[in-house]
Amino acid sequence: MTDRRHRRPLPLGGEDGLPFSKGLMARALMGCGISTDRAYEIAMAAEHDIGASGRDAISLERLEEIAQGALGAEDGRSAMRRLRRFQDLYELDLPIILLIGGATGTGKSSVATDVAYRLGITRVTSTDFVRQTMRAFFSREFMPAIHFSSFEAGRAMADEDADPSEAVLDGFLEQTRDVLVGVTAAIDRALQEGWSMVLEGVHLVPGMLPPIENALVVQCVLAIEDTEAHASHFWIRDTDSEGMRPYEKYLEAFDDIRLVQDYILGRAAKHGVPVVSNGSIEEAIVEVMELVLNAAEPLRVQG
Repeated sequence: MTDRRHRRPLPLGGEDGLPFSKGLMARALMGCGISTDRAYEIAMAAEHDIGASGRDAISLERLEEIAQGALGAEDGRSAMRRLRRFQDLYELDLPIILLIGGATGTGKSSVATDVAYRLGITRVTSTDFVRQTMRAFFSREFMPAIHFSSFEAGRAMADEDADPSEAVLDGFLEQTRDVLVGVTAAIDRALQEGWSMVLEGVHLVPGMLPPIENALVVQCVLAIEDTEAHASHFWIRDTDSEGMRPYEKYLEAFDDIRLVQDYILGRAAKHGVPVVSNGSIEEAIVEVMELVLNAAEPLRVQG
């Protein structure tokens, strides 16, 4: 038997729960979308309060007082509302399927990994991983689009007299339709086993995935409005991959990448999918966490 998420009671201490832990409390606070600095500020204040009182536990009510003292009344109350909502999320008997789309270089994998950690979800994958797997089974002659990058497929397969912009989008959409066959199979398998999953990738185009049932489904799209900030992400990819993802490759195709982003954003507006601006990765993570908590709240009320 496997659990859909790593469930943990709030580490408030006492006989009925986990011993109080500053680190676990900070993680719980981070899990509900509170920034790392603020989470540790509250956790350290709670640790000091427990030590000064001689108790081995802290109540949610006292924790809220501490949060208000550390963050101010309004921010403290907001933090505790999030913590209670985060705990309520685990009362729902549904797996979570979180879909994070967006163009190349918008920080999808970084946000997906961090959010999955905060939610206790261990299955994290990408549509590029699905595409790479499909390459092993389908030759270029049979399924050509999957053998190129998402922003390269159109130009690589187009006729010489084709409109360049149309070719880029046509190739991207052909590849997306192919890859989503594998993505749908991966989601179906996770749901059959009752597992939650975080899936990220450029191919998660709003409106193109079939409906997903018997799960809490949250979809969003990451975007970077500023072109210089977007381009700078490729320097980071180059460095982190030790040259396996060279900056020059993406810089040469940057206009095509931005074209794909514009298309995805248009689809998001059409289908009512939230767009998260990734000007700050910490703020983007918090916003995605908030989307999950907001999606879960009406289901909890119905239950």
